[in-house]
Amino acid sequence: MNLPYAAVADEPGRARPLASGYPDAAHAHASAVSWGAILAGAAGAAALSLILLMLGVGFGLSSVSPWAYHGASARTFGLTTILWVTLTQLLASAMGGYLAGRLRTKWVAVHTDEVYFRDTAHGFLAWAVASLATAALLTSVIGSILGGGIQAAAGGSVMAKSDNDSGPMGYFVDSLFRKDPNTAAVAAGTPASGALAGDAAQPASAASLSEVARIFMNTTLTEPLPAEDVAYIGQMVAKRTGLLQQEAEKRVTDTYARMQTKLIAAQTAAREAADKARKASAYAALWLFLSLLIGAFVASLAATYGGRQRDV
Repeated sequence: MNLPYAAVADEPGRARPLASGYPDAAHAHASAVSWGAILAGAAGAAALSLILLMLGVGFGLSSVSPWAYHGASARTFGLTTILWVTLTQLLASAMGGYLAGRLRTKWVAVHTDEVYFRDTAHGFLAWAVASLATAALLTSVIGSILGGGIQAAAGGSVMAKSDNDSGPMGYFVDSLFRKDPNTAAVAAGTPASGALAGDAAQPASAASLSEVARIFMNTTLTEPLPAEDVAYIGQMVAKRTGLLQQEAEKRVTDTYARMQTKLIAAQTAAREAADKARKASAYAALWLFLSLLIGAFVASLAATYGGRQRDV
């Protein structure tokens, strides 16, 4: 009877160990990590994820219509995006984990629990490498998702910062100096508030428009225009439109009130849009986290299945 590690002579002067089911030293001391299999699985997962994301973008753009009451609603679009991202993670992670488990080196004389742990680790590492590679390629997309609230909030101050030459502020300032046809007789007759008759037909200069715009913007939107500013702007309006001083001041007060209402409404709408964008960004980040977490689990599970197929 031969012993398991007994040497068997093949020819005089030479002997070899009897390999009756026992591993050799090279296989027994093989590395526990097969980086080649991990990188292969990560490459497959990243490529499949990129392809599926491109397909999802194509479907998403085709479902959005520029015409009113056509195409998918915002709620439907957001729900389908979440489902597609989750499905992409499931398929790509399963592919990457299976490849990492199926292509890894076969471990000999390793306990079953250790093999299961190593396969799980290979799937997780393949998912991690693929996720980092995908994030590096799609940095701008992720940044736009997480920074949507900041971009929407930045748009709230556009109207308030518009100058007197363009934008809503320019419209309200120009309306102050708009000549009323009903006051033509007054402008041609006795000048109002001591103004010269020839000045009534003169258009407002750019300096005057800029000055009025600065006066309007110097006061907060929740406070009325000071009386001295109303009187001063009223004199300018009366001089160039032919209105009486009292009528000119009333025009200044009414115009400023309309401007306040419009600016407050615009700022409120901008804040609401920024809040919606912030909530949408938070929900998108949460669902992205959940989908990645599910992808890590699926990749680890698929790697154990691929590892069992490898050892069969």
